[in-house]
Amino acid sequence: MTQTPPMVPADYPEGPALDDDPEDGSRRDFLIAGSTVAGASMIPMSSLSAASARNKAADSVRQTSLTLTVNGERRELQIDNRQSLLDLLRESLQLTGTKKGCNQGACGACTILVNGRRIVSCLAPAALYDGAQITTIEGLASGDQLHPLQQAFIDHEGFQCGYCTAGQIMSGVACIKEGHATSEREAKYWMSGNICRCGAYAGISAAVVEVARGGQS
Repeated sequence: MTQTPPMVPADYPEGPALDDDPEDGSRRDFLIAGSTVAGASMIPMSSLSAASARNKAADSVRQTSLTLTVNGERRELQIDNRQSLLDLLRESLQLTGTKKGCNQGACGACTILVNGRRIVSCLAPAALYDGAQITTIEGLASGDQLHPLQQAFIDHEGFQCGYCTAGQIMSGVACIKEGHATSEREAKYWMSGNICRCGAYAGISAAVVEVARGGQS
């Protein structure tokens, strides 16, 4: 019985494909690189200069002069308009006590006081706070003398890993000042925006209420 040969497409290439030649790839790469260099050399220098000028102009538009009083010290800064207060504190002023947690305003790790009120600094565009009075965890103690709430956190073991502690303390200071710490239940409610993944809430609320009842804020 005679076998019928398999059908071969009319456009089937004869002989080995170009990619089978080990030298062909290197020749092709050389040609591509050469054409790229040649094309780049044809770009007028005036175009490059104009592009550089546009980039510099864009950078200047994104910059803002800002004056803040941070922990009692006046600071004059040149900042990127897109910078948050959190990033300004951590990256520009090296005040790393304020932590970056979720960076979405949901965990409270970045809580600071601005003009006496607590805010989550990750959602606060720094450019909107020119002239503001800012207090961070670094500004609570007086020399070697801890703030009463800092000491109460130690006494009541209000922290474990410590990552949320700065935000918890800053929120607690504001909570006491607001008059929202007359009981542990009330303190927990008004500090519910501060998350402790270690679950040290009992110590945290006890510390806040103790300082509130002692009249210290």
